[in-house]
Amino acid sequence: MSILPLILADDLLDHPSSLFDQHFGIGIPSRDLIRERYSSLPLRTGYLRPWRHVHSSDSGLSNIVNDKDGMKVSLDVQQFKPEELQVKVSDGFLVVDGKHEERSDEHGFVSRQFTRRYKIPSNVDVNALASTLSSDGVLQLHAPKKVSKDSKEKIISITQTHQPAIKNSEENKPENKKPKPA
Repeated sequence: MSILPLILADDLLDHPSSLFDQHFGIGIPSRDLIRERYSSLPLRTGYLRPWRHVHSSDSGLSNIVNDKDGMKVSLDVQQFKPEELQVKVSDGFLVVDGKHEERSDEHGFVSRQFTRRYKIPSNVDVNALASTLSSDGVLQLHAPKKVSKDSKEKIISITQTHQPAIKNSEENKPENKKPKPA
């Protein structure tokens, strides 16, 4: 087995460091400070290998889904109280703000602030936008698709005429018609 792919691989692009993730103010885990054994191998870019491999599910970033049902956004805001969050629509963007003033924690003092802006697709009904905050600190936003006025299906109303469409067959037969006197 060749170690050439290991040496030439550039994990900086595939596995970024977690230092700039949304989990700011919690402290730096020791796994980010301790290099792995192969981390001292130089890469073709001249940089050293990253300190840890980050899974996207552990990155603290938001999850955005735009499917046939509508637009759904899930955002980890566990470090904020509900009254420290604000959700608004501004100029075609969904804007989520969170801010809390300086307070103490086990590492010292920390203050946090973030703003996330999401472009709202044109086929999403902004007036039906709803948000929920779970007990584990996940803010979920959902907006359904607009009902299309140009859909290929059109409902046609039915009007009753209260008249028969086919007249009595006895009246329409020529042998049953009586000649009119002149």
